[in-house]
Amino acid sequence: MSTPAPEFATRRREELFDGMVDLFLSEGFAHLTLDEIAARLRCSKSTLYTLADSKEQLVRSATIHFFRRAVAEIAVHMSGVHGTREQITSFLEAIGTALTPASDQFMADLDAFAPAREIYEQNTRMAADQVREMIDAGVADGEFRGVNAAFAADLVAAMLNRIQQRAVRASTGLDDASAYRELAAILTAGISK
Repeated sequence: MSTPAPEFATRRREELFDGMVDLFLSEGFAHLTLDEIAARLRCSKSTLYTLADSKEQLVRSATIHFFRRAVAEIAVHMSGVHGTREQITSFLEAIGTALTPASDQFMADLDAFAPAREIYEQNTRMAADQVREMIDAGVADGEFRGVNAAFAADLVAAMLNRIQQRAVRASTGLDDASAYRELAAILTAGISK
C-alpha cells in the first residue's frame, strides 16, 4: 500500500481544519461528539485522530487554525492601508469581519472551554499590542496627540474581551462588526490631534 504524497496530506489536513472551523463557527463545538464531527466532515474518526489525540485537542487545534486564518485575512485587508488612523480603523474592522461568522454558540463554547479561551485571549493581547504599536507610530508621526499608548491598548483589549463575551451586544444591541467599527471610531477620534 502506498502512502499519500505529503502535498496531498497537507492539503487534506487544511481542508479538514477549514471544514471543522466552519462547523464550529456556525454551531459551536461543546455538543458535538467526535463521531458527529467525523460524519459532518465526511471522514473517519481515525482520520480525526491523525489531527489530534482527543476532542479537546482537536478543538484547541481548530481554534488555532481559525485564528491563523483570521490573521491572514486581516493582513490582506490591511495591505495598502496608509495613515495610522486608517490602519487602526481598518485593523479593528478586519477583526470584526473575521469574527462575523462566529455564532453565539461558538463564542459561548469558546468562553466556557479554557484551552480555546486561552487562544482567544492570546490573540486579543497580540491585537492590542498591534494597536499600541500603531498608536505609538501615530504619536511619533504627529498624527495623534501624546497619549499613553499602553492604556489605549489595554482599553482595546478590554473591549475585545467584552465583545467576545457578548457583553457589548447585551448592553448596546450592537452586533460584533458594528461594535468593532464603533471602537475604532471612538479610539481614533479620542487620540487625534
